Amino acid sequence: MPADVNGPRLPLAGLVVIDFGQIFQGPYATLLLAKAGADVIKIEPTHGEPLRRRALPGKSATLPFAMLNQNKRAVTLNLKHPRGRELLFEMVRRADVLLENFSPGTMDDLGVGWNVLREINPRLVYATGTGFGISGPDRDNLAMDLTIQAASGIMSVTGAPDGPPMKAGPTLVDYMGGIHLYGAILTALYDRDRSGEGRLVEVAMQEAVYSSLAASFEYYHRTGKPPPRAGNRQAGLSSTPYNVYPAADGHVAIHVVTEGHWKNLLKAMGREELGDDPRFVTNADRVAHMDVTDAVVAEWTRTLPKMEVFARRPRSCTIRTCTSAACWSISSIRNWGGSRCRPPRCDCTASARRRRARAPASASTTTRSTAPGSASPQPTSRR
Repeated sequence: MPADVNGPRLPLAGLVVIDFGQIFQGPYATLLLAKAGADVIKIEPTHGEPLRRRALPGKSATLPFAMLNQNKRAVTLNLKHPRGRELLFEMVRRADVLLENFSPGTMDDLGVGWNVLREINPRLVYATGTGFGISGPDRDNLAMDLTIQAASGIMSVTGAPDGPPMKAGPTLVDYMGGIHLYGAILTALYDRDRSGEGRLVEVAMQEAVYSSLAASFEYYHRTGKPPPRAGNRQAGLSSTPYNVYPAADGHVAIHVVTEGHWKNLLKAMGREELGDDPRFVTNADRVAHMDVTDAVVAEWTRTLPKMEVFARRPRSCTIRTCTSAACWSISSIRNWGGSRCRPPRCDCTASARRRRARAPASASTTTRSTAPGSASPQPTSRR
């Protein structure tokens, strides 16, 4: 697709992807491919994939289904029928990628697994996403985001120190698995350009989240003890300030990485005299006095509205306000086929406050701000 009125050529234009993805992991990988220009053909069973079937009575799909399957074409196919398999074989002959995230062996049992399809199209990249991999002792254990959070150790280090193991709020394992699948597919396509041959690529969700626990592994390596649940503090308790602190009207998240960050934060707080306090000189000192360090920061933040804390932040220190319920509101999404879908900007952002402050106050000028939850224009599809 050359550059034209529809925009510049996208990097994966011309790539044909057969998408058997379901729920979150597989569909997110193919959504990334579609956003990059690939022609993604989503294939569902005649009764629809599970995420579609979660829709309320009278609805044809759920909101997550619409989000993850934009920019795709869709068909149904019954792979339990010979004609359905024949149609798939015809599609595979013209495809570059096939993705599925069924339990291991499902496609083989249907007679359309990797060993069959590679004979039909030797250039095919066949991608499979599973919970624990397609080999090994846990191969046949079913897995979803929650169970991988439990098995991987994520839940053991999430939650309050005196509370039970807790899952992370978002379905992060599914999406990390989808990102890894996307990367694996592109890596295999890069190799195919040189070798001329496709290959089987597989991603286990448990392995995809392994590196995210690096700080917790470091704690075990350093102490020989299982890492504790640290609440909003850094996993492994290796850095501070790193926490969520009270503000006059909510909460703020503050993360200090370097000693320069700490000195700048002290300056913002008006507590530069603490720079020479032996309890706070280095990160190791502050970790040894973590409760006191957090108390010093909280003493400052709780006196100010959260946007004021954010406004006073030093540029070299990470401070963010915790999102209010108003910022989550989406009253109207006009085009799920768009290249990006974002909730509308709400009045609680610093930029909105600055815009209002700069607006002329004359009687002939009307100042309008975007109300929380109001609709904002959505970009049109690039396909």
